[in-house]
Amino acid sequence: MRYISTRGEASELTFEEATLAGLARDGGLYVPKSWPTLDKQNIQDLSHLSYADVAVKVLAPFVAGSLSTDELAEFCKSAYATFDTPDVAPLRQIGSNDWVLELFHGPTLAFKDVAMQFLARLIDQLLARRGKRVTIVGATSGDTGAAAVKAFAGLPSVDVFMLHPKGRVSDVQRCQMTTVLDRNIHNIAVEGTFDDCQTIVKKLFQDLEFRDQYALSGVNSINWARVVAQAVYYFTAATALGGPQQAVAFSVPTGNFGDIYAGYIARQMGLPLARLMIATNVNDILVRTLESGRYELHKVMATQSPSMDIQIASNFERLLFDVLDRDPDRIRGLMSDLSSKGRFELDTDALERIRALFAAGRCSEEQTRATIKTVYRESKYIVDPHTAVGINVARDLRNRGDIDDTIPLVSLSTAHPAKFPDAIEQAIGVRPALPDHMSDLLEREERCAVLPNDAGEVARFVASQATAAGANA
Repeated sequence: MRYISTRGEASELTFEEATLAGLARDGGLYVPKSWPTLDKQNIQDLSHLSYADVAVKVLAPFVAGSLSTDELAEFCKSAYATFDTPDVAPLRQIGSNDWVLELFHGPTLAFKDVAMQFLARLIDQLLARRGKRVTIVGATSGDTGAAAVKAFAGLPSVDVFMLHPKGRVSDVQRCQMTTVLDRNIHNIAVEGTFDDCQTIVKKLFQDLEFRDQYALSGVNSINWARVVAQAVYYFTAATALGGPQQAVAFSVPTGNFGDIYAGYIARQMGLPLARLMIATNVNDILVRTLESGRYELHKVMATQSPSMDIQIASNFERLLFDVLDRDPDRIRGLMSDLSSKGRFELDTDALERIRALFAAGRCSEEQTRATIKTVYRESKYIVDPHTAVGINVARDLRNRGDIDDTIPLVSLSTAHPAKFPDAIEQAIGVRPALPDHMSDLLEREERCAVLPNDAGEVARFVASQATAAGANA
């Protein structure tokens, strides 16, 4: 399998090379040169397999030429043994044909663990082969950073620098990062928004001299291996609910577009999907895009679902690449407009191709609290604010006739409610507790650098702490 950049000016890479590179050297995102597919019988057969075995079947064509099936199976078995349930991503019914896909059973109680536990093992093995070190630089709106810090802590071949927006993540999310004191972990609180953090990371990668000197690599969902690993749970959920004979609809709390793009990957591989629903809070750039065809940046608003407080949905570029017939010239033009004008326009054909599979809806702060309360009243089930956004949008779209009542409707539950106790307590008067192994999290020692919203300052900090430059000389 070969990988190409959405912007067309970077070399084709293998899966191994694309994983270690993260962002393409031309600023684009790597995607497979062609889409592998599974036929209906192969998809149906997945229903009898463990989660780790489904992962092997789904991921095998993407890693071809870089990993053997036995190596892939070893990574998957090891990664998913860290979850507190053998199902890894169990379904929970909350209505007559409504389901929640629980993705928070990993070490940091968030869906990012599903991919990050796999990715850490993969990168460690690939680096060991090469006798190299890398410097992982990433931005997080909360959960990616915690998952990455947990997965990569103590690994001898990796330094991790994780940027988060100061004061814009929950206390639990912050402490899951800043209380990890391993020498290879460096947390940075940036005085700005998540989009500011993401912009800084992209600038560091686009400085090719700096990138090469410190062997930069990324683990955000700009990394292909990260996002493709998330496609697995779409297959396990759909086949449990009658797929592929029965099409299933998924509602996905959406910020950077990585999790819902994983659903698109599953669909491209042949999984029948009735609808992929983009669920956003008031930071609704993707909803506005599907309504008008204009992708236009607005000010980021702080909400009780902070992992979605994003305006620049990076993975949307991967979807655009396909709907624009994989024309990198058109992608470069749109991204240039976004950089210079803060917006770009989609033509009617591209917009209609997106609308054919995707629907979108927004959820206000009041609606989020009301949904947490309604779900708890109806089923005694507690959902976090991000999951509440997904459920609210899913039910609204169904009520408007976008999804037939006979189609199973799955809302992705992206985080354990205990990660957002203040929001839950405000909504239902119940304060969810962290698991016993995390009960003292907020009292643990923290280590974190606070830096201004300045790429140069962050670069200097990375240079002062990274060890890859000397090790790879």
